[in-house]
Order: sequence, then structure tokens, then C-alpha cells
Amino acid sequence: MPRYARNGDVSLAYDVVGEGDRDILITFGWIGSFQSAWDVPAHARWMERLAGLGRVIVWDKRGTGLSERVPPDRLPTLEERMDDMRVVLDAAGSEQAVALGISEGASLSAVFAATHPDRATGLILLGGFARTLYDDDYDWAPTAETSTSFNERVGESWGDAAWMLRLWAPTLADDPVAQEQWNQMLVVGGTPSTAVAWLRMVQDTDVRHVLPAIRVPTLVLHRAEDRIVTVQHGRYLGEHIPGARYVELPGDDHLWWTEGDDILDEVESLITGTTGAHSTDRVLATVMFTDIVDSTTRAAQLGDRRWRDLVEEHDKLVRSRLDRYRGREVKTLGDGFLATFDGPGRAIRCAADLRDSVRRLGLELRAGLHTGECEVSGDDISGIAVNIGARVGATAEANEVLVSQTVKDLVAGSGLDFQDRGEHELKGVPGSWRLYSVGAG
Repeated sequence: MPRYARNGDVSLAYDVVGEGDRDILITFGWIGSFQSAWDVPAHARWMERLAGLGRVIVWDKRGTGLSERVPPDRLPTLEERMDDMRVVLDAAGSEQAVALGISEGASLSAVFAATHPDRATGLILLGGFARTLYDDDYDWAPTAETSTSFNERVGESWGDAAWMLRLWAPTLADDPVAQEQWNQMLVVGGTPSTAVAWLRMVQDTDVRHVLPAIRVPTLVLHRAEDRIVTVQHGRYLGEHIPGARYVELPGDDHLWWTEGDDILDEVESLITGTTGAHSTDRVLATVMFTDIVDSTTRAAQLGDRRWRDLVEEHDKLVRSRLDRYRGREVKTLGDGFLATFDGPGRAIRCAADLRDSVRRLGLELRAGLHTGECEVSGDDISGIAVNIGARVGATAEANEVLVSQTVKDLVAGSGLDFQDRGEHELKGVPGSWRLYSVGAG
């Protein structure tokens, strides 16, 4: 029987099966529903064997399955889904769990494990990917044009989509019972417009820059002949996550339960070996640097006392916005702040709010944001991500919030407006960096 957790006004359907000292949080891909798992005997058997390893927590992402339905133009961002994972864990009474992400759920689970290593005892990525579309160093992936045609066919055939089984599960493609179960899973998962909107959102997402920040024990599983998420995606994950164990399995079914015993053998190996504590002094975070523009000139114009009063008002305003957007003040830096966020969307909205709010004080502010791995030492942070954030902030102009490509890629589907500011050399940071200016609120 489904249970419900609430994240604000959103109801999230989840269930818990099995028992034991280990918790396993499963995040399915695309628009599946855990209810469908119990309706397909082979899938139910797969889940039951997994539940023999510990408590299995399954959930439906908002907008899909039994969870709160949302309009196709308001699908949850990666950040919102990551918050939902945390809420579901809390509702299930789980302090820590192995995050098992399947297909599109793998990207989400990877970001969760990097951002919340205190909640993830391990990470399993099954049939996953870091991005879905072609790029210069990702040249095995389909182009945007090919994906658009695919999306259109998905929307047009919803409810009668047996053709997709030849991609997702070739071994079941000619089985009429499997075809009926497949169509039922899709219909339960979401509407045609939601399915297409979800595909588009996933195609805009890129978590490649997150992978080096994953520090929990990680297992990457991929079938060698997978047709819908080709094996190069899995190899990329295995090569770019530090210490990950990559296992390439025979077969061409993307659906994990069709011939799933070999998958569960590998899953069991990781889960039974990851019960110990691991270091959490390195985490994925979005760093925000803010700075008052021309502060020296303004101080000279106002005099020491009036300037000090104005800076105090500025500091109170910044701290109130950090509270509102769940940011953490790290320290003040002259006339600015260094803060961190566990989600890039909140960081952008906080910076944009500050940019607009300080104007009533007669001040101009600039801000720079970057997402990357940070080393935590007490209340302070350090590392290359912090250095990049500082350089991005130094590049920003008055009344501008400037973000790195990494930040932009992680907020796909958020509705935030960005203007491309081109490639930049950041002092002391190797390579060139594409930066984006955040549009006016």
C-alpha cells in the first residue's frame, strides 16, 4: 500500500519493503511507477530478492506515477527531485541508504550522493548516463535533431507504444503480455505530454562535472548491447567517478528485471560491503561569492560611520536571504560574502534576489556561482571549486549574477533565463570557461 511524504505542497508516493539494518533507496528512470513493479511478476520477483538484502524504499518522482501530478511545463528540476529524495528518506525513517539509480534515475542518484554523502552509504548506477545528447567529447550520443524526432514519436504513440520494447527490452518485444504490461506501465507513469516534456528536460541535463565529486563506494552496471542507453554511457560513468567499480554485463535489455539475476549478484556484492562509515569532508556544493561594487568609492563619499551603518544593513539583508534560500554563510570577505548551497537553483535565486534587493540600499552587487567538489574543514571550505567561484564572481559586472556552465547544466528545466557571456580565462584556473549571466527576475 503506498504511503505519502510531503515536500511543501507536493505529495510524494513511496513504499518500504523488506527489513534489516541496510536501507536501499531506488529511483526509477523516466516516468515509471513503483506500483507497476508489483503488477509485473518478473519485476516483483526482482524487487523481492533485492528486499532480502535490507529495507527497500521505492518512490515515484513528482509529476509521475502515484505522486503529485504537475503541469508538463512545471516538471521538477534536478534540485527539486534531490530534495524529494531526502524527504522520502526522512519519511521512511532512514538516516542513510544505498542510492540505487536506474536509467534517468542514475543521474539524480549521482548528484544526491555527491551532495549528501552523509545520507548515502553507497551508489549503484544501472543503465545510467551523465548526459544524453552529443557533445564534442561525448560523440557517441544522439544529436538534438534525432532526439526531437524520437520525442515526437513517443508522444504520438502513447498508450500503444509496443514499438519501444524493441529498444528497452528486445527479448520481450514480440511477447503480447509484455507489450500490454509495458503500455500499462507507461500510462500509469504519466500522460503523453508529461512523457515528452520529461524527455526534453533530461536531454537538457548534464551532470558530467558532478562525477569527480562522488566519494561514496560506487558500482556502475551496464549491459553491453543496451539499445536505448548505449554502453558508452556506462563506461563514461565508470571512468569519471573516482574509485568506481564498472561491470559490463552481457545482454541488450535496458529493463533490469528481464534477466536480472546477474545485476542482483553485483548489487549484493556492493551492498553487503558498504556498511562502514566513510569520510564526508568532501562534498558537492554550489559556492556563491558576492561583492559590493565600488565599495571604496562609496565609503569615501559617505564617511566611515554612514558607510558602516550601510554595510550592516547589507549584511542583514544577505543573511536573511541565505536563510530564505537555505544557504550557509561560510564567511564574509571584505564587502562581500562566501556562502554554499546544496542546490544550484536556490543559489541562483538567492543571488538574483540579492542583486535586486540591495538596490533599495543604494548599492550595486555582483555575484559569481560555481558547483563543484569542496573540501570542508570545520566551518570553512576550500578547493578548486571555491577558486573557480571566486574568479567567476570577479568577472561579473555591476548588477550581474554570473554562473559557470556547470551551474547552468544542473538547473535544466528550472525556467531560469541565461545569457551566454562566452568563453573566459579565469586567473589561476586551467582551461577556458563558458559563463552565463542570469536574467532579471
